[in-house]
Amino acid sequence: MNDKLRTSAAAAALALAATGLLAAPNAEARPQAGPAECSALKISEGWYGDNKARIDALIADHCGDKGGRKPVAVFDWDNTVIKNDVGDATFYWLLRNDRVRPPKDGDWSTTSRYLTPEAATALGEACPAGVRTLPTSTDARCADELLSVYGSGATTGGKTAFAGYDHRRMEPQYAWLAQLLHGWTTRQAASFAAAARAENLAAPQGATQQVGTAKVTGWVRYYEQQRDLIHTLQDGGFDVWIVSASPEPVVDVWAKGVGVDPSHAVGIRNTTDHGRLTSHLKGCGTVRDGEDAMITYIDGKRCWINQEIFAVRGPAAERVQPAARRQVFAAGDSDTDISFLRDATGLRLVLNRNKNELMCRAYENGDGRWLVNPMFIEPKKRKTSPYPCSTTGYTAGDGTAQPVRRADGSIVPDQLDAVFS
Repeated sequence: MNDKLRTSAAAAALALAATGLLAAPNAEARPQAGPAECSALKISEGWYGDNKARIDALIADHCGDKGGRKPVAVFDWDNTVIKNDVGDATFYWLLRNDRVRPPKDGDWSTTSRYLTPEAATALGEACPAGVRTLPTSTDARCADELLSVYGSGATTGGKTAFAGYDHRRMEPQYAWLAQLLHGWTTRQAASFAAAARAENLAAPQGATQQVGTAKVTGWVRYYEQQRDLIHTLQDGGFDVWIVSASPEPVVDVWAKGVGVDPSHAVGIRNTTDHGRLTSHLKGCGTVRDGEDAMITYIDGKRCWINQEIFAVRGPAAERVQPAARRQVFAAGDSDTDISFLRDATGLRLVLNRNKNELMCRAYENGDGRWLVNPMFIEPKKRKTSPYPCSTTGYTAGDGTAQPVRRADGSIVPDQLDAVFS
């Protein structure tokens, strides 16, 4: 992979190992077992209904596949393999430790082609120019503006922060975190992620932290059920990948905690200039590097999976591939995952976070391959109203809300929430 992280963030991981919260880095890398060692999931707690049994059956069906290529399993990361968001955790750490560099000449529009003039002006007024890094640990006004644009997609004054993007290919708030790493090397970005990881794993469940004037989430946990699932898939001969809409150096650091090597983790990728990250992003399919128009988000995840896992290049990477060139198993928690989940030919595991399009398709379960499970930590209560599948459950490329449709164009009826805490 180009510009991939190849470091282990050993110091942070060893510090956690001393507390017993995390094994040392070398212990995280599990050698893949041979087909003779295929086994079932070890953890039963937290699995809903017959989900565990069906996953065990899928692994058994493919264990020791003799078809040549290993069966592929693809996981989203944030709130799928872990509880909470590693992109958020890293962004908060950057602000608390003065690690965001201002744009050259103070022109914030250079950090994202989708940043609105109102947002660029607000950031320019709130944050100083001409400094090496922004003093966001002490300058609450600057920290608050950055946090508002990133977290809510609006300025502190309520103005829309991003516009003009394809809502099925790009989430500019997610992309902006990667773009704000400009000026640092991949290794440095990874070290920031490792430091944030150490803090968030060591913090008690439910902890918050102060960023600017706001209290934000201050903890992350691996789902032990998902760690067990990933290891069991690997033991069964599956080729396991992580595909996330967090920056790739961040995902690489965290993925090693479940035994997934950075070579099998795909996130938002920056272009580089003389070894340093830029505010431009690598492309996929018909999108060229630097166009900043497609990240690992909804249809963009399909493209990146096809390109990086199945070696499909050019425009074809944006299209659904024949069954033999698609993942057998997929897991996600959000509408951002819907395209690559639908592409899975075997089972599609959904952690229920009440996301409209995803739950519409999962609950309709037209082909019987969808598995819905409550989140393994702090699962949501039942959604009292039906999911609005027949009216507004689908977000189109232009951002308008539309009905959720099947492949034949027919409309999915509203669905009731049935799998919850």
